[in-house]
Amino acid sequence: MTSIEVPYAIAAALPTLSVMDITNDVSAAVAGDAREEGIAYIHGGSSASVVRIQERETGFFEDLEGLLARIVPSGTRARERVLSALLGPRTEAVPFRDGCLCLGTWQRVLLFSLDAEHRGDWNLTLIG
Repeated sequence: MTSIEVPYAIAAALPTLSVMDITNDVSAAVAGDAREEGIAYIHGGSSASVVRIQERETGFFEDLEGLLARIVPSGTRARERVLSALLGPRTEAVPFRDGCLCLGTWQRVLLFSLDAEHRGDWNLTLIG
C-alpha cells in the first residue's frame, strides 16, 4: 500500500482525506489465488472509505478540488458523509485473468479514506 500525496489545496479543503494506492496489494492477493479468471470485488473496510479505479495523475486531484469547492463547500455539516455519498458505491469490481487484474495501462486501485482515522483497511472477494 502506497500513500498518495494529496495536493495542498485539497488537503486544506478536506483535511480528513487520505488516498492510498492499493493496486499492488490487490494484485498480489489475486495472483496468490487458485482461480484463473473472474471478478475481484474490492471494498473499503470502513463506512468512510471508498475504492475507485482511477489514473493516478495530478489532473484528477485538480478536478476533485473543483468538485469540492462547487458541490460541497467547506463548512458543510457532515461534509465527509456527503462526499462519500457523491463518490458512489464503496466497491469496485475488476475483472482478472491468469492471476492478473485487467486494468488499463495507467489505472490504479485507489482507497479514499474520508475520516480522520486515515484507515487503510479493505476487503477483497474473488468470484470465478
